[in-house]
Amino acid sequence: MRSVDVTADTPVLAGAHAPALPADWRDYVALLKPRVMSLVVFTGLCGLLAAPASIHPVLAFTAILCIAVGAGAAGALNQWYEIDLDSAMKRTANRPLPAGRMDPGSALAFGVTLSVASVAVMYLAVNTVAALLLLASILFYVFVYTVWLKRRTPQNIVIGGAAGAFPPMIGWAAAAGDVTLLPVLLFAIIFLWTPPHFWALALFVRTDYAKAGVPMLPVIAGNRETRRQVLLYTPPLVAVSVAPWALGLAGAVYGVAASALGAVFLGLAIAVYRNRAADPAQMAPERRLFAFSILYLFALFAALVVDRWVLA
Repeated sequence: MRSVDVTADTPVLAGAHAPALPADWRDYVALLKPRVMSLVVFTGLCGLLAAPASIHPVLAFTAILCIAVGAGAAGALNQWYEIDLDSAMKRTANRPLPAGRMDPGSALAFGVTLSVASVAVMYLAVNTVAALLLLASILFYVFVYTVWLKRRTPQNIVIGGAAGAFPPMIGWAAAAGDVTLLPVLLFAIIFLWTPPHFWALALFVRTDYAKAGVPMLPVIAGNRETRRQVLLYTPPLVAVSVAPWALGLAGAVYGVAASALGAVFLGLAIAVYRNRAADPAQMAPERRLFAFSILYLFALFAALVVDRWVLA
């Protein structure tokens, strides 16, 4: 599929004609994208707990804190760069920067400071492997996804999904000091989960993305092709999610959970594929898949921890 350069790389600052209002602590918290951070922290924690190595509770807390701060820093830098996009989209227009509650310089300094601090503390307090993976995840999200991919190609989510797939590997590396097959499979699960998760959302907020000039798949290829891609990505996702059990890296509890959750995901993806509605109000299958996809990832990773700890 042809790449599309929808807009210039340099963001246009919304409300640049007026000074920003004084930001309070809630605006700084909003910059961290706390809802996204919660999933990042959870998968990172599960990776740490699934690792076959013990780690001191203080170091474990430090590692998870660094993952959270690093993810928040990437979110802040993403919002700094995308002020123009956030201003044009209804669901993001009230974020601190497009709403004029914070000046861009403060957001940039906040994001850079947290990025450096999270990687430095991970390196000094935990280990080099975890620090390098954390650095890679921040750089990938900011430069590969935000700066390079998002405005250029409808494959932005496919390639950019790697940024959100790092946390379980980082958590594992924090405990074990290395990366083996299981954390790679956990990375692959999130990588394959990201496109159907975000495309389900993009289908019923397509107008927002089109207005902002973001070349998400529904905007460029249409709803029908997007629904087909959602379905095409689901079987590989289910297969990879079951792989830890099939390869003997996880037990039956995880295997049964992965199989059941995968069956539900596939059923919802089929319902999305069969839907032909163009009106967002008639996109109940897409909304159900998007909501379930979040539960799916939480439940899948929780099942892995239960399997390896509670029933070991």
